[in-house]
Amino acid sequence: MPPVPLLLDDASMSRFKTYHPPGTAPGTLVHRTPASAAGWSLSLTDFTDAELVEEELESAEACTPYLSRDSKTWIQVNGSPDAETLRTLGRQFDLQDLALEDVLNAGQRPKLDLYDDQLFLILSLPHYRDGTLEVAQISIFAGDDYLISFNPLDTDPFEPIRKRIRPPNNHRLRTRSIDYLLYALIDLVIDAGFPVLELLGERIEQLEDDLLDKPGIETLAEIHRVRRELLLLRRRLWPQREVVSTLLRGDLPLIEEQTHPYLRDCYDHSIQIMDLLESFREMSTSLLDVYLSSISNRTNEIMRVLTIIATIFIPLTFIVGIYGMNFQHATSPWAMPELGWYYGYPLIWLLMLGVVGGMLWFFRRRKWL
Repeated sequence: MPPVPLLLDDASMSRFKTYHPPGTAPGTLVHRTPASAAGWSLSLTDFTDAELVEEELESAEACTPYLSRDSKTWIQVNGSPDAETLRTLGRQFDLQDLALEDVLNAGQRPKLDLYDDQLFLILSLPHYRDGTLEVAQISIFAGDDYLISFNPLDTDPFEPIRKRIRPPNNHRLRTRSIDYLLYALIDLVIDAGFPVLELLGERIEQLEDDLLDKPGIETLAEIHRVRRELLLLRRRLWPQREVVSTLLRGDLPLIEEQTHPYLRDCYDHSIQIMDLLESFREMSTSLLDVYLSSISNRTNEIMRVLTIIATIFIPLTFIVGIYGMNFQHATSPWAMPELGWYYGYPLIWLLMLGVVGGMLWFFRRRKWL
């Protein structure tokens, strides 16, 4: 069986979550990541129907000239930004302090916060890195003509969307409002669950084959890993469909009516993912039941073989026990005459072999073998 991805359990994942000490004022931004581990970059995509500008910015202040342009601006922060960078972005775009605190404190539950002229979303992006299942927090601010996304991964998951914006593509991302770009990001994050579930489905199928072949303690450990991964995905992906549902139901001025069909498609995909997730959870539970039944049946088979062997040797032990007493007396009528026979020893062997053969024939006739 090929190596399978391992799961970061809750204890391991707590290393990637940060919290403020109890009693800290709301909206406090304190960067708790060690300086050696803190690395980030800032990319800007500014576009209109006819023009596209892509830049890697050195600081948050460098995006100021683009705020006054009649264009749509997409800023993405990659990695782990420091608190000062978040404060600068907050001042430039009038971002909510509580939302910036959620960006800094990773591991938040997917949600949608509605402000006067701004939306704030937290989404969960499942992925495998170095054979380990992880769920990254994607944070998004959306306004009338800007969108700010926070990506904690080493690679950019939104590169396919950037390709659709670049010429010569005349994609609707260039011509539609910023809410369509928001939909595109949400759609990519939600659809990222399909390849992860596909891999989990393959692992479940492999486990089914292993259970039918020769289940062992490694199979049981793998079943528990799959069950924990499915539980983690359910906890982190279930709230996302509520986020999309709120975007559809809410009377939000930032979401145009013509974007609703695309958001409904996102909602359908989230429902499909949850259906697959629940199906896999039921299958993993049944795998555990099959494993326990298989082990029980295997134990019964072993006990049956051992019982048959012990039953065969019981009469043999009785026979050799009698002739092992060695009582001999020349004139006693109760002495064992067989002890003095010339062919006594081979006759006893023939007797014991006959007993074994008769018992095997009896067991097979009763279908115990």
